[in-house]
Amino acid sequence: MQLFKKTIDPIVALSIIALLDVFLFLVVGAWTVGGGETMITGLVAKLFMGDQIYRIPFWQYAFEPTPYYWKIYISLGMFFGAIVAAVGSREFYWRVPRHLSEWIMITIGGLLMGIGIRLAFVCNVSTFFGLTPEMNLGGYLSVSGIIVGAWVGSLIYKRVMEA
Repeated sequence: MQLFKKTIDPIVALSIIALLDVFLFLVVGAWTVGGGETMITGLVAKLFMGDQIYRIPFWQYAFEPTPYYWKIYISLGMFFGAIVAAVGSREFYWRVPRHLSEWIMITIGGLLMGIGIRLAFVCNVSTFFGLTPEMNLGGYLSVSGIIVGAWVGSLIYKRVMEA
């Protein structure tokens, strides 16, 4: 599909994102902590643990798992859109880490991202599409942290893989 092969002019792309961001803000308000992903995690945990999940206070008082939580569908929509774009541009492929060290680094990196999200009380996506366009200082601090974290992580990854 040619639609996914062509690079859109950055000004046009950012204008489209800005319009969609305004639409999202008007419809659902501010976008906060990765609620969709958190709820999906809760639903998967509930699938495996059953009612035992309610022994963990977070899932009983702060975030009771329910499939009716609307942010799930935003997360699933982004996931679906990313797959459609990757397949449409013929850039989709499965990549499985070959070394145990890669699995360990991926796990540690994912945990650090999750901890960072909870400490900053933001979501990676909402930082770029919500907080930063709103000129929120927290958004700029989060983006700075994400950039520094990605840079340091890539240096560590490169050093470990070359060893």
